[in-house]
Amino acid sequence: MKLRVLVFINALAVAITISAVNWYFQHKLYDLAITFIATIISSFLVFYYLIEKYVYSKIKLIYKLIHNLKLGRDLRDALGEHMSSDPINDVEQEVQEWAREKKNEIDNLRTQERFRRDFLSNISHEFKTPLFAIQGYIEALQDDDFDDRDLARQFLNKASKNVDRLSYLIQDLDEISKLESGELPINYTKFKINDLIKEVIEASELKARQHKVKAIFKQKYDEGIQVNADRQKITQVLVNLIDNSFKYGKEGGNTWITLFDLHDQVLIEVTDDGVGIEEKFLPRLFERFFRTDTSRSRQIGGSGLGLAIVKHIVEAHQQTINVRSTEGVGSTFGFTLQKAKQNLPFPVIPILKS
Repeated sequence: MKLRVLVFINALAVAITISAVNWYFQHKLYDLAITFIATIISSFLVFYYLIEKYVYSKIKLIYKLIHNLKLGRDLRDALGEHMSSDPINDVEQEVQEWAREKKNEIDNLRTQERFRRDFLSNISHEFKTPLFAIQGYIEALQDDDFDDRDLARQFLNKASKNVDRLSYLIQDLDEISKLESGELPINYTKFKINDLIKEVIEASELKARQHKVKAIFKQKYDEGIQVNADRQKITQVLVNLIDNSFKYGKEGGNTWITLFDLHDQVLIEVTDDGVGIEEKFLPRLFERFFRTDTSRSRQIGGSGLGLAIVKHIVEAHQQTINVRSTEGVGSTFGFTLQKAKQNLPFPVIPILKS
């Protein structure tokens, strides 16, 4: 409600009250009219002056400060900015909006704090495990003084494997950091995604035999589908997803890689018939170091960053990745890629001789 309307309503109420009292004692229309006009004018001027000076001006200042603090402007700019004609309503809306924004910020900060605590806890555990193992093997070698050379060689091999695990962990962390900061640019090229899938499956044959899993490419299209993406990074995505399906698939099971043509995009899905994932874990599956089954994951190995890297690479291509899973049936990871635009040949126009 505007200031003048508010003041006029108050002045009208006062004028009606005083005029009614005047009519009760004198019963003269002339005196009633004079009293009503004089009262409403004087009340309007007095109320307007008092409310404007002691209430409304302060509300205007509060509105300016809130509005400009939201925009990050300087206080001097806030004091000199033009105001709307109804700042009381504006203040209410601004405060409500500001409260919603602050609540969202607090919720985000709490989520980030929880993620930071989990991340620090996980990364310290991931580093401590191989470090303590290396320390134990070195101390055992020092105590043995290399008297038993076969045992010493076994300890050195185990220590070397733990060093490799630390190296992979640091490399993956460095890669995620560079992907987030944009230090690893996406080098877009045109290539056939069908051929790349076949290459990755052939390169994964040894791992497939080790896990006793068969990788099957369900090719639905006779011609290859060209995509526009970073071939090296998409190779890493496919390797991580297929390797993940081997690790968590069942022995003697299958991994299916399927392509779906989606007009201007292509969907690649990697499906296994393993134990599956509980629904409550799905939203956190792409977090760093998140593991649904800690004991089994430690036995399988890996840095725990594979799916996080996959997510960062796909999103760096401005594409999406998703997962669906059913316990006891298996899991499916799917991501999209942009199809390459086909270069249409120029039409041949015959030249007619006269």
